[in-house]
Amino acid sequence: MSDLFEDFFAASPADPNEAARRTMRPLRRRFYAEVTLREAPEGVAVELDGRPVRTPARRTLAFPTAAIAERCAAEWRAQTEMIDPGTMPLTRLANAIIDAVVETPEEVASEIARYLGSDLLVYRAEGPARLVDKQSRAWDPVLAWARDSHGARFVLVEGVVFATQPERAVETMRRLIPPGAWRLGALHVVTALTGSALLALALAEGVVTADDAWAAAHVDEDWNMELWGHDEQALARRSHRRSEFDAAAAVLELVPEG
Repeated sequence: MSDLFEDFFAASPADPNEAARRTMRPLRRRFYAEVTLREAPEGVAVELDGRPVRTPARRTLAFPTAAIAERCAAEWRAQTEMIDPGTMPLTRLANAIIDAVVETPEEVASEIARYLGSDLLVYRAEGPARLVDKQSRAWDPVLAWARDSHGARFVLVEGVVFATQPERAVETMRRLIPPGAWRLGALHVVTALTGSALLALALAEGVVTADDAWAAAHVDEDWNMELWGHDEQALARRSHRRSEFDAAAAVLELVPEG
């Protein structure tokens, strides 16, 4: 099984294009009958026919809570004749957290913080008025939360020319980035997929729902599709990204702070 995990599940969930490329590799046949959970020193481990699942770095695939471990186990149970990693976003996310985020939490936190300096939510369209209104209705409540609950005031910018945000606002919101590897890794994925650390933090704090955060991240894309029609390939990529997003949102929901 080592080849399976080292090669088949090594894609980073923060890189949807790489994940998609890996799902194009030949699928491998299901080799197990039973998926169970077991308490282990590392947490709640997923086992296949009584054997622990290993990450690409040969660590135990174990979760901090039974609830999120059960979500992962369900991915393994749902596999049929062939194992399709494209349908197992939580397994891939867990691998990345266990093998990478645990080792480099400061680097991951810094990457999230960099988004705060050029966050999606502060860059507004100059027109048309209906798009401006859609952006305002989706994005203003999150900026209001940052301002009213945390004293972080971000500056809105028309167009795409970079504008430096107030250092105090960036540093204030940076302090909300969780230190624990699981929530940190999930927050990084949500940030990368939405282009907004503010949306990710609002989701982590329970200020917005997963559906609302996803919709807010795609206001511009939805506007363009409304004008020019749907692109089936773009919709397929978006569906793949949504599965990665939902896995990360589940971690934020089911794994507590600490």
